[in-house]
Amino acid sequence: MNVQAPKDPDGTMATIDSVCVYCGASKGADPRFVAEARAFGLDLAHNGIRLIYGGGGIGLMGEVASAVALNGGHVTGIIPEFLISRERAFAHKAELIVTQDMHERKRLMFERADAFVALPGGVGTLEELVEQLTWAQLGQHAKPILVLNTAGFWDPFLRLLDHMRDSAFIRDAAPVNLLVANEASEILPMLRRAVAPLSETTLHTPGDAEAVARM
Repeated sequence: MNVQAPKDPDGTMATIDSVCVYCGASKGADPRFVAEARAFGLDLAHNGIRLIYGGGGIGLMGEVASAVALNGGHVTGIIPEFLISRERAFAHKAELIVTQDMHERKRLMFERADAFVALPGGVGTLEELVEQLTWAQLGQHAKPILVLNTAGFWDPFLRLLDHMRDSAFIRDAAPVNLLVANEASEILPMLRRAVAPLSETTLHTPGDAEAVARM
C-alpha cells in the first residue's frame, strides 16, 4: 500500500486482527488450491486472527474456515438467507450472521475486516476483489488487499491490470495497490507490513460504514 499516515494522538498503530477472505464455493481443479487454503486457515488460527468470510461450508470457503475453527481459531461467517441451502452454512463452531441480501453481507464483511485476501475462485470472488480495489483506488478505505496466487491462478488478472496501466486507464494519480503472495505463509507478514505505516484511525476511518453503503 502507498498510504502513509501519522500516528494517532495516543500513539495507536494499526494492527491486523481480522481478515476477510474471498474464495470459491468449489475446490477447483488443482489440489494445491485446497492445500494452500488450509495452510492459510491454520496460520490465521495460530496467530489469533479472526476469519471473516462468506459463511459457506463447501469449496475453498469451507476448507479455510474449517482449518481455522478446528485449530482453535475464530470464525465469523456472513451469509445471505437465500444461500444457506445452496452453500450449506458452516457446521463447525463459528459466529454466523444471516443477512437479508448480498449488499448487507458485503457491508458487514467490509466493516468487520482489517484486510482482504482473495484465494482462487470464480466470478463472485473476482467481483468482490475488484470492488475492494476500486474503493481503495478512490480513497474510500486504506485496508490492504492481497491475492494468493496459488499455481499462478491470478496471473491473467495481474496481466490485465498491467495492460490497463500500459493503456493509461490506471494512472499514478489513482493507483491500484494489490499485494501478491505466492504461498499462504507469506500473507500475514505482507499484510502486517502494509499496515505498519498506518494509524488505527486511518485503517478504520469514521467513513467506513458510509463508504460501503454507497458500494
